[in-house]
Amino acid sequence: MTRAPIIELNDVSKTYGNAHALERVTLQVGEGEFLAIVGPSGSGKTTLLRLINQLAEPTSGEVLVEHQDVRLADPPALRRRIGYVFQGIGLFPHMTVAENIAITPRLIGWPKEKRAARADELLQLVRLDPAHYRDRFPAELSGGERQRVGVARALAAEPKIVLMDEPFGALDALNRDAIGRDYRALHVSLGLTTVMITHDLTEAVLLADRVMVVHEGRVIEEGTPQQLMTSPKNAYVRELIETPRRQAARLNALLKGGVP
Repeated sequence: MTRAPIIELNDVSKTYGNAHALERVTLQVGEGEFLAIVGPSGSGKTTLLRLINQLAEPTSGEVLVEHQDVRLADPPALRRRIGYVFQGIGLFPHMTVAENIAITPRLIGWPKEKRAARADELLQLVRLDPAHYRDRFPAELSGGERQRVGVARALAAEPKIVLMDEPFGALDALNRDAIGRDYRALHVSLGLTTVMITHDLTEAVLLADRVMVVHEGRVIEEGTPQQLMTSPKNAYVRELIETPRRQAARLNALLKGGVP
C-alpha cells in the first residue's frame, strides 16, 4: 500500500562555502514509515535531518513537512511538532526527569497537571517506573535510562514525526538492542513517522521499513531491508553489506562448533 508523503525533499542541495553537503536529493517519507539513512561520517546524513526541522536551509530545492514548505513555517512551531532524539541526549541537568520530558508541552502551554500525567504516561511507555524515576535528576541515571528519557521527551507533545540522529550509538550492546526494539514497537503503536540516521547497517535493516544509503552527499541506493541485503546495485553498498554478512557467517560457525 502506498503511503501519503508527510516529508518531501525535492531536488535539494546544500552547500557550505565550496563544500557540497547534499547534492540534488529527492526523497519522500510516507506517513507511518520508518526510514533509516545510512552512510559514513561526512556523507550528509545529519544535514538532511537539519533541513527537515529547519535548523538549516537548502541552497536549492524545497523541503516540505506535512505539505508545507519549511521556509514558510515558524521555526519554533515547526520544531515543537517534530520529536528529535540524538546521541548526546541533551537532558537539562538541573531539571528532574519529569521536567525534562515536559519541556515542549510547557513551552506550548499545557497545564501543569496535564504535563505531569503525560510524563508519567511516557515513562511507562519507555519502561521506566514513574514513581522511581520522575523526581530523579539525569546524573542519577545510567546511559540507557537517560536515552529512554530522551525518547520520552521527544514524544511528549504527541508529534507525528520523530527524527533520530545516531540515537543509540553511545549505548552498550544490550541497551542498544533493547531500546531499539522498544522504540520500534512505539513507532508502530503510536503511528509515528520516523527518520533515523545511523552508521550501523545492521541496526538500520533490523528496525526500518526502508533503508537509504547516502555517500558524498548523494543518495546512491534505497529499498526495503531485504532488497538492500539481497540484491544491492551499487558497489559501495555491496561492500557495506559484507560486514554484517561476515559477522552472521562467523556467528553461525561458532554456534555450530566450528572456527569463525
